[in-house]
Amino acid sequence: MKNLLVILALFGAVTCTAPAWADEKAADAPPATAMATPTSAAAAEAPAAPAFAMNKADNAWIMVCAALVILMSIPGLALFYGGLVRSKNMLSVLMQVFVTFSMISVLWVVYGYSMAFTEGGSFFGTLDKLFLKGVTPESLGATFSKGVYISELTFVIFQGAFAAITCGLIVGAFAERAKFSAILVFMLIWFTFSYLPMAHMVWYWAGPDAYIDAAAAEAAGKTAGFLFQKGALDFAGGTVVHINAAVAGLVGAFMIGKRVGYGKESMAPHSLTFTMIGASLLWFGWFGFNAGSALEASGGSALAMVNTWVATACAAMSWMLAEWLIKGKPSMLGAASGAVAGLVAITPAAGFVGVMGAIIIGLLAGIVCLWGVNGLKRMLGADDSLDVFGVHGVGGILGAILTGVFCAPSLGGTGVYDYVANAVGDYDMGAQVINQLWGVGTTVVWSGLVSLVAFKVVDMFIGLRVPEEEEREGLDITSHGESAYHI
Repeated sequence: MKNLLVILALFGAVTCTAPAWADEKAADAPPATAMATPTSAAAAEAPAAPAFAMNKADNAWIMVCAALVILMSIPGLALFYGGLVRSKNMLSVLMQVFVTFSMISVLWVVYGYSMAFTEGGSFFGTLDKLFLKGVTPESLGATFSKGVYISELTFVIFQGAFAAITCGLIVGAFAERAKFSAILVFMLIWFTFSYLPMAHMVWYWAGPDAYIDAAAAEAAGKTAGFLFQKGALDFAGGTVVHINAAVAGLVGAFMIGKRVGYGKESMAPHSLTFTMIGASLLWFGWFGFNAGSALEASGGSALAMVNTWVATACAAMSWMLAEWLIKGKPSMLGAASGAVAGLVAITPAAGFVGVMGAIIIGLLAGIVCLWGVNGLKRMLGADDSLDVFGVHGVGGILGAILTGVFCAPSLGGTGVYDYVANAVGDYDMGAQVINQLWGVGTTVVWSGLVSLVAFKVVDMFIGLRVPEEEEREGLDITSHGESAYHI
């Protein structure tokens, strides 16, 4: 009962007071962004432009991509994680992913979208769009091409699906021993103070139509998120999603502690069949994740789709072959883990690198992430149950840095587009790699600090871990009163 009251109090504090915050803003405040709307403040100083209209083909494609990203979470991620735990905890992991997805979806509509994708400061947006105030079927959101727009509502659900799966990724790091109520309260805090500012820092900008000349570009640049201003490239979430979630998971694994019997008892996955199905659904849904991040049904979207396909295949092969050489046998778990590693590593680079760059990133991801879940994990000494940091953290860091390398036009990449010149600009690989390191470092520090505080607060009021006897019996029965299997 105490845990339930804490959850209701925290949730109520957000939802019940939100309308009052909304009323503080003028009723006719200009609609903000889906990246940025045609009426953003940065574009307001620009000369009058023709009427904007939605591109129906692009809009339809991004709606499909949003559904694919949702499929990645439920059932994709849930089954992938569920198969990796012991049978007595299968249902608990399904429940954690499913309910986390549901809760974050609600919070995204209540205040998340507003804080991430409205023009505010360098780290947070504003509360102008609480409960999607002012977002109507007629509201438009910019893409990455001048004069091309999709429905803002489409952008809302597409980005909301990103937020939900990011929070779901975290639960794998401390699976099989965390309190369900503690997980939910932690997610609420972390989503608010880590995911939302990271999304704003990396992805918020005024939109391409604001960049009409050098002066306008300078003014527009000052309204963008902190890491966008730094020039960090993240096509679909290497920093915002993967490194961000992985650091949170690692902090949680340390603070919650190791599972009872860790290192002494067998904790082998109970169903690699489910894990393989989950990995396959993740791969399928990831086409929406990466190709949809182009925000258009364009050649850039097709490039991201092909890169996602081939990098993932390369990583699955390189992980499997490396494991085969080391252990003498290729494993299904290794192939599935390699595929996810490839998906993670190509995410920040998908729309920026050529196919050869994607192949190299994929091959490296399989090998480097294999080390991440073995050598690095032993060095860290944390019980990261489902290797969230070894795959998503290591893979995300690798992909983010290599984006700066293989984005170079000389290596088959797209380069960085100059919206004032309306052409690809000169490319400085060294400078871009430094920009990428800014993104990686900021994400690690920000998520680490927020996670540390959030876990401390939850531990003070609720406690992070179930009692030992409940952990030994299994969370399916002790936390949810149900069982995944009845034999």
